[in-house]
Amino acid sequence: MTRILITLALTLSVAAPAMADQALATAKNCMACHATDKKLVGPSYKEVAAKYAGQKDAVDKLAAKIIKGGAGVWGPVPMPANAQVNDAEAKKLAAWVLTQK
Repeated sequence: MTRILITLALTLSVAAPAMADQALATAKNCMACHATDKKLVGPSYKEVAAKYAGQKDAVDKLAAKIIKGGAGVWGPVPMPANAQVNDAEAKKLAAWVLTQK
């Protein structure tokens, strides 16, 4: 029984941050245009993670794009600015996106 509880606790401690960041993405309407593993209006989070993999400043770059929006990187549809996302939330979202494999 103890082993099961320890395993469950470890699983939840790993899964909880990932779910919390997906919850933030949902709350900030990111999931209306993006999905984890498929293109919707914008690229999938897995595609974004692959494109920025290994870049030291990727979190800062993506956080800025989340807040200010952007155009031309993923095709003709621009990403609108997200004024409802603050700097800390943008960095948290960017870090989470970069973990999608």
